[in-house]
Amino acid sequence: MTIEKIYIGGWFQRTTLHLAEIYDFLKEASSPLDLDAAKLQELHGLLSLESVSLRVTNLEYIEVRTTSGFGIEIFEDGLMVLSADAEAEVSAVGHRITELTTYYEERLSPAISYLFSLGAPVPKELANIKTIYPYFLVVRDAGRDAVLDLLASFNEEEHFEVREPGFEIYRGDKLYVIVRKEIPLQSLKRFIEEQVFIREFKGQLHRYLNLHRGIWERIASVKEKGTIRGRDVSDFTGKIESYAKTINLIEARINQMGTYLRTRESVAKNDPAMKEFLSVLSFKHETLSDTLQYVKEIWSMTKNYVKSAEDLFSSIQAKATESSVKNLTIITSMGVGATLIGLFAQKVPEFTVFGAVYFFALAAIGWIANRVMREIGARRAYKISDTELAKDL
Repeated sequence: MTIEKIYIGGWFQRTTLHLAEIYDFLKEASSPLDLDAAKLQELHGLLSLESVSLRVTNLEYIEVRTTSGFGIEIFEDGLMVLSADAEAEVSAVGHRITELTTYYEERLSPAISYLFSLGAPVPKELANIKTIYPYFLVVRDAGRDAVLDLLASFNEEEHFEVREPGFEIYRGDKLYVIVRKEIPLQSLKRFIEEQVFIREFKGQLHRYLNLHRGIWERIASVKEKGTIRGRDVSDFTGKIESYAKTINLIEARINQMGTYLRTRESVAKNDPAMKEFLSVLSFKHETLSDTLQYVKEIWSMTKNYVKSAEDLFSSIQAKATESSVKNLTIITSMGVGATLIGLFAQKVPEFTVFGAVYFFALAAIGWIANRVMREIGARRAYKISDTELAKDL
């Protein structure tokens, strides 16, 4: 068995405008944005670039070679695929995979992230997510038993296999082993690009689905109590506002995804290099489109749910504020009452030690009364009235 190539990749929404900015950075360590020039130079130096060129096929992309022998392709839709020639010894393949992954995570990814650090932020729920990349090994002259042994050496179990005249695919959890027979390596690379896109697209949709579940449950857990104390209303209202901001940011990302999917599907179906793989990719794009539509509907429902919660707890906060105003009115009335009693009793204190004690006694009574009223307001439970919904299981 001969291992020819190692591939890893990732995808996040970009456009041809972003691609031009990446190209300027890779070529000249520059950016038209207000970024630290010294920082750009530092990040550029860490990439150890050997060559950078712009290519145009079905999609525009940047082709990069590094001094360590890594190949990088960055497409206009945001897909990035990294490759490396494999070592002669199978035992050294794991080390080469680690080198390639480390280069992406510690050099390339931080550089791209800094380049696009201005503008709309990535929601904190999506930041610092460590993506589990699909690793692709392209091998030659390997039978099924040899491939299964290779998967086992990476502690991977076979999930499924595909056998075609020109190639065979054996998939583990994070590792794909593709046995190349008669098919050109360039065609196989195109298939790998599409697999990276499909897996990353699906992974992002899954993260959005899990975010919906988390936000929904956090709000529902408070609503299900039926009451909320006055002291907790303000904090929870702030959390709901944070959820609403996250939802708006993610909603924009979700709404963009359909365009990328349609473009990729069109390119795959019209690319002669992909002809051999259409049996493997059949219905993949259609299934992703259905899943995207499902997540869109779920996210729209989540947005409405958060909005209703925001309105509900804003009204409760208004009630709590009204109650505080009433408490202050009571305290003020007590002060006025004490003054009137003093006037009617014609015992207005003189400026003496007794007068000072009298003054501070009144102030203390007012302060204690205020604290008591505030504590009553904080402990007061407000009823949460909301429509009960059955969960979608």
